[in-house]
Parts: sequence; C-alpha cells; structure tokens
Amino acid sequence: MQKNITNVSETEQQLEIILTAEEYQPEYDQQLEEARRSVKIKGFRQGHVPAGMLKRMIGPSIEAEVAEKMASKYFSSIADEEKINPASRAQIDNFNYGDGQLTIRISYEIHPEFELKDLSAYSFTQAEYSVTDEDVEREIKLILKGHGTMVTIEEAASEGDTLIGDVTRLDAEGNPVENAKNENHHFNLEYLPADNPFRMALEGKKAGESVEVTVEPKQEGDEPLRYRVEVKEVKRLELPELDDELVKEITQQRFENVADFKADVRLQLQEHFSYKAEQDLLEALSAKLIEEHPVPTPKAMVASFQNMLLENAKRQMGGQLPQGLNEAGFLESLKPNAEKHARWLLVSQKIAKDNDLNVSDEDIKAFAEKQAEKDPSMTVEQLVGTYMSTEFKDYIIDTILKEKIYDVIKSKVTITKEATPIPVHEN
Repeated sequence: MQKNITNVSETEQQLEIILTAEEYQPEYDQQLEEARRSVKIKGFRQGHVPAGMLKRMIGPSIEAEVAEKMASKYFSSIADEEKINPASRAQIDNFNYGDGQLTIRISYEIHPEFELKDLSAYSFTQAEYSVTDEDVEREIKLILKGHGTMVTIEEAASEGDTLIGDVTRLDAEGNPVENAKNENHHFNLEYLPADNPFRMALEGKKAGESVEVTVEPKQEGDEPLRYRVEVKEVKRLELPELDDELVKEITQQRFENVADFKADVRLQLQEHFSYKAEQDLLEALSAKLIEEHPVPTPKAMVASFQNMLLENAKRQMGGQLPQGLNEAGFLESLKPNAEKHARWLLVSQKIAKDNDLNVSDEDIKAFAEKQAEKDPSMTVEQLVGTYMSTEFKDYIIDTILKEKIYDVIKSKVTITKEATPIPVHEN
C-alpha cells in the first residue's frame, strides 16, 4: 500500500491510497461471490451465473463497494500513523482500477495547527457583588407583589398604579373617530417606559378626569395619532404585611419566621449574583481568546454549529420558524456566530491537549459529590450511576472538561475583583 497526503488548505487535505491487486482482490472476489449467490438471471440457476457476465452487469457497483470498504479500512490506520486529526467525515473523490492497482482519492477536513498565545499577558475584571439590606428589602417587595391585592383609590395615580379608562381615537380636528373606541383599557404605569406618551399624560390623574394624548409618528411624513382617555378607575397594588404567618404561606412551611426568610433571600441573591459574576467572566475569557486566535475553522464544524443554532432557534419559537422567514437565509445569518463557536471549540481543545486534560471516573465521582451537596434528595451513588450511563456520560465528561479548561485559563490570566452593586430590577 502506498499513500500520498496533499495539504489543500489549512483545514483540508487529500489522501491518495494506492493498493496492489493482492491487497484489494480478496475483497473484490468476496463481493463478486456474494453477488453470484444472490443475483437471479433467467436461464441460469441461482448461484451459477458466470463471473464474466456478472462483471459486465454489476461490475461498476462492485468496484465502488470495494473502493468504499478499502478506503474505510485503510484511512483509520493511516490517520493514526500520520497523526491526522479529522474534523469531518472522509469522502471519496474518485477511484480507479488499472495496471493491477486500485487508486482511491479521499478528501477530508482537519483541525488546523496553531500555537496558543501566552495567556499570562491577559487581564480581566470580575464583578464582586455584595448584597445590602436594601437589596434584600427590594427583592422581598417583588415577592410580596405576587401576593398583593388590587384596590381602588380616590387619589391621583402614581407611577406604580393601574388606570382603567375608555380610549377614543380622535381625528385631526379633535373629534371622535367613528367605531374607534376601546372601553375599559388597562394602563399599568409601572410597566410603561418613562417617555411613553400615555404614561406621561396619565400620571397624576384621578377617576373622572379626561386627558388627550398625542403619539408622534414613527416614520417621517406620517401624521401623529391623537387619543382621548376618560379615566374611570385608579387601582393600586396593596402589599400584605410580612409576618411569620405569611412567611409560612409563601414558602410552603419551608421557613417559619421573617428573620429566617430574609436570611434565605439574602443567600439566594448572593448565590445568584456570584454565579452571574462567574458566567460573565467565563464569557469574557472565551470572547477574548476567540479574538486573539483567528484560526481557520473547518467548514463541517461551522455547518454543525449553524444547524445547532437553527434548531435552538426553532425550539425557542415553538418548534418552527415564523411563517415567511426564509430558512436558508436565516441559516446563513447564523454563520458568523457558528464560526465563533467553532473557533472556541478549537482553542479550548488546544488548551486541553497542551495541558494533558482528561476526565477520569474519579473526576465524575467528585462531580457527583458536589452535586449531591446541592441536592440532598439524590445520593452520590445514585448520581454516579446516572452520570456513568450511556445517556449522560458524554455530557458529564464535556461539562467537567470545560471546568478544567476554564480553571487552566483562570490560573494563567490576571483577574481583578471589582466591588459591584446589585443591579436594580428594571420595570
């Protein structure tokens, strides 16, 4: 067997395999014999069709099948011997039988060769959130809103109130437009932007008052829209008093007093924002390394990520894309993001290789122990059994390996903690 490898590009290679008759003939004879046993031709008993006739009838298909099997047989051993790292399934470009030889040409993509930059040259800032008493009270207020009661008030509406009124469309002269009235429309001022014309006009209004609202056109040349709102009722959310009985109710007996409930709210906030700080840092790390390593990406790898992003988009939209959206065009629009995913995969694999990172059964057990601490309903043994199953093992190995890769990156770059206030919920 002879082999010739040609580099077509940084991510593409072509392999030529040349086999002697001694190497491919046994397979050819076997395929021919199997065909002889199964082919039925009028005038011949099954299994007794002359070889020459078989070759004339189905010779090309036998040659193609033999070439496919020989390519599969020799490509794996050549890849191991030559340390080829395929990034796509190998495809036969062509094959030729002649002069007692079988020549097969195969194309495939490879992972590009590149060197990592010195990670110690990079610096990052990580948010360090600290939860204040005000943050806790704000979060509790949001929780209490889910248990509040809407009550009618006589006073003027403030930013958190809801106004109920009849809305009438007006023409340019200020007269009502026929059949353009919407009765009992609810305006929740809390969720309208501060510059919304209806919010600006209705804040401070009471039941029984009327106000006109002008909505400026979005496109130049269009006429503004005019409305009259007759306020019929103003409602305000009345929050319940936080006491031990309410704590038991809203936590389903998990906590029995206000102090423990507040302590848990503080803990949940701290855990949430600590996780957010870590995820933001990891995102910044990967984005920077993608930017600093503009390595060429194999087409098959990019296509795989494009399809993954497409399927994710479909799931988020209820299983299919909106009617009228061109799928091919949408898929193409995903390509830049898919290339980033592919580049990060290449960079992270390089980090794992350079640092001899791998995942052992002991690593999986340690991971299970950490998860059991978070969820006491599952024992370590149960989790290990799940993680080692065929269904989950690859995912768990990938998860643990990612953690190890990020740990390596974080150990080499400079990370500065920055005190950061908890962001306030936007209405």
